Amino acid sequence: MEQSKLGEKVSLEKVKTLNKRLKATTNLEELFAFLIEQQLGQIAFSTSLGQEDQVLTHHIGTHSLPISVFTLDTGRLFQETYEVLAATQQKFKLPIEVYTPNHQAVAELVTTKGPNSFYESVENRKECCAVRKIEPLKRALKGKDVWITGLRQGQSQNRADLAFFEYDEAFDIIKFNPLLHWSLEDVTTYLNQYKVPQNSLHKKGFVSIGCAPCTRAIAPDEDIRAGRWWWETSKKECGLHITKS
Repeated sequence: MEQSKLGEKVSLEKVKTLNKRLKATTNLEELFAFLIEQQLGQIAFSTSLGQEDQVLTHHIGTHSLPISVFTLDTGRLFQETYEVLAATQQKFKLPIEVYTPNHQAVAELVTTKGPNSFYESVENRKECCAVRKIEPLKRALKGKDVWITGLRQGQSQNRADLAFFEYDEAFDIIKFNPLLHWSLEDVTTYLNQYKVPQNSLHKKGFVSIGCAPCTRAIAPDEDIRAGRWWWETSKKECGLHITKS
């Protein structure tokens, strides 16, 4: 068996074992204690500074957990998102490492296809996501063993089958989703209770917030991911989260 396939098989077996041992709960202290007790190696948390991620940043920061925190600055974020980053850094005194796209790759993309090529086709949009998100994420996760995310089952139909632990084949890493069973109401209640910095756009109908050109506000009856790449009929994913569990 090839080494990469062997590694994948071992990782898949590992996450299955972990998921069997971990009971369904929303208690973050129990979940993070379980994670750290497993001694899986270097743990990193990627924050998009959205509501779910702010819950996790608060927990990691206030409990001084041995977890590195990073975020991706695609170069096309809302100003309000940068304001949340600044407020979060100030409140928690937590080092949040910022990863940016490769400048040359961005320059080539914009030079050859223009600044808004992502509106023209799903392929173009995925190419933009690959340059601005996936490549810097690969650098951020290099050498890490566990990747913590703010994914919830209730975020979209694509995420309904998520488990606490998953193996991400694309990045060859174990993923941990501690907010798996949280509802959006749970998230907002937590943020308000602990006065955690939030993006002001949330009060203007923006729920899932990404790059400014690719995000719009949603109506009360719309799916919470409807505002992302709204001109598409795709699965509303950028390629960051492709998993096996």
